[in-house]
Amino acid sequence: MTQTWNDLLFAHYAVDPAAVRKLVPDVLTLHLYNGAAWISVTPFWIGNMRPPGIPSVPGISQFPELNVRTYVTYRDKDGREKPGVYFFSLDAGNLSAVWGARVFFRLPYWHASMKVEGKDEVVYRSKRIHGPKANDGMPEFRGRYWAVGPARRAKPGSLPEFLAERYCLYAWNRKKLYRAEIHHLPWPLQMAECDIEMNTMCEPLGLQLHAKPDLTQVCRRLKVLVWPPERLL
Repeated sequence: MTQTWNDLLFAHYAVDPAAVRKLVPDVLTLHLYNGAAWISVTPFWIGNMRPPGIPSVPGISQFPELNVRTYVTYRDKDGREKPGVYFFSLDAGNLSAVWGARVFFRLPYWHASMKVEGKDEVVYRSKRIHGPKANDGMPEFRGRYWAVGPARRAKPGSLPEFLAERYCLYAWNRKKLYRAEIHHLPWPLQMAECDIEMNTMCEPLGLQLHAKPDLTQVCRRLKVLVWPPERLL
């Protein structure tokens, strides 16, 4: 599957590893940076989603998406560890994409009412329609964000590289572990500012995030290839 990610916000939060460990399957190792686990809330919109060689379909190939994720590794039978992303939830504004991703990628996608406006300053609104609830109703994200620096590749060994440069995702579905490979160029990241009015996306997990992220970056555009998942366990 090819797709383009647009106007993506990385809102990164340092979290107590013990609070995150109980939310991640035991077969995956929680990946820490300087002793902290990290959870990221990532609103963006997808464009040009299609299988290679097939034209985009209006109404299906473009839609908003908002992910909640953490960072893990998995050791295979040969003893090799591969870092990746583990998703707690993926909200999308397209019901067909939601069900397609749930069936083919075994990921916890949920349908949401979503709206994205603006260019230099992005205004983003999302409220889940069905799925796990927050404390006072359906999980919501409302906020705006904008870049404050030039696009750069993350420095090797830095926190931004640790959080961004991962080229697979892991999915745990019905006690089975899957991995999907992801290919793209290194992230062109920009430091960013944000004004988050509401963010209850982690409340279904029993987590309360700080009002302000510990690290905020944006990526304006990135072309991506995603392979079908393979079963590991």
